[in-house]
Amino acid sequence: MSEPQGLLPQDYPYMQQALRLAAAATRRAAPNPGVGCVLVRDGQVIGEGATLRVGGDHAEIQAIKDCYARGHSPAGATAYVTLEPCSHYGRTPPCAERLIKENIGRVVAAMVDPYHEVAGRGIAMLNAAGIPAVAGCLQAEAQYVHRGFLSRVTRQRPWVTLKAAATLDGKTALLNGVSQWITGPDARRDVQQLRAANCAMLTGSGTVLADDPQLTVREVAVPSQPLRVVVDSRLATPPAARIYDTAVAPTLLVTAVADATLHAPYLARGVQIRVLSAPDQRVDLPALLQSLAADGINQLMVEAGAGLNGALVQAGLVDDIVLYLAPYLAGDAARGLFAWPALQSLDDKLALRISDTRMVGRDLRLTLQPDPNPS
Repeated sequence: MSEPQGLLPQDYPYMQQALRLAAAATRRAAPNPGVGCVLVRDGQVIGEGATLRVGGDHAEIQAIKDCYARGHSPAGATAYVTLEPCSHYGRTPPCAERLIKENIGRVVAAMVDPYHEVAGRGIAMLNAAGIPAVAGCLQAEAQYVHRGFLSRVTRQRPWVTLKAAATLDGKTALLNGVSQWITGPDARRDVQQLRAANCAMLTGSGTVLADDPQLTVREVAVPSQPLRVVVDSRLATPPAARIYDTAVAPTLLVTAVADATLHAPYLARGVQIRVLSAPDQRVDLPALLQSLAADGINQLMVEAGAGLNGALVQAGLVDDIVLYLAPYLAGDAARGLFAWPALQSLDDKLALRISDTRMVGRDLRLTLQPDPNPS
């Protein structure tokens, strides 16, 4: 694919710097995109910033404030922004308008904002004001950094990352249910970093019954605990379970049971309840993801058992799989990763693409995506 016109060789390292700022701000800024901005003049960075929490400054405003705090003026500088500057009035005024007011000399955006109230209007506003503005610098990298926001506004569902841990022969627990701990302490700390990057955590009733997890972020500073979402079609989980302690973190219970009297013990603990029933009297998973997107959830992490894992993957609702493999063997009788009906042909297998491999302590971490067109 050809590069957009108007880009210069020096644009790329500055955009990489802006993307690092964006990645660090993604969780804080949700449901807004965690945008990064770097201001450069005469080969010197004179200001940088990233989007604050909802209602706070966007990245461009933070960068301008930082520029003045350093004793510089942003006039004539190039602004490197990981997402097209907004052009509409929301909780804050348009960033494109502020860039024009500050007499910015040039704007380089990593990508056009697909949100319907922007969608190219920010670039057009800047160009109309005589400020050269171009989008497309490190676009693929920006699309990944902003994947949660992009998924929510274009697909009306969060970006879904499914985390699982298994032995080398793909077993997640012994036949008797014992599963702690398959992976080592380094991998478990790494999981906390993953949790911290997501707006919500999803698990199923089987995991709650077997492990009684809290499903919170520990050992990592977060602006707030992620929303915990429990899929419990038949209300089999006890209201006294630790995951329903809303003094620790908010919890949403999603069920197919509409009987309000059965909801009462959970509501008494401050748990939110949502009834989303599919024709088979299980929770409607696509409808659940749509409802979470409507709540402003950009990124969702799944930590569940084989049943819910299998249902989500088979329904095409998983974007990333992060799989930790421990250097052990558990044997044929132990429990597996994904439950679905037996395949009749290898042609029916699910193809995955490995995008990253790394060692985390003694364990191997694989990042994979469903591959609709395997070679």
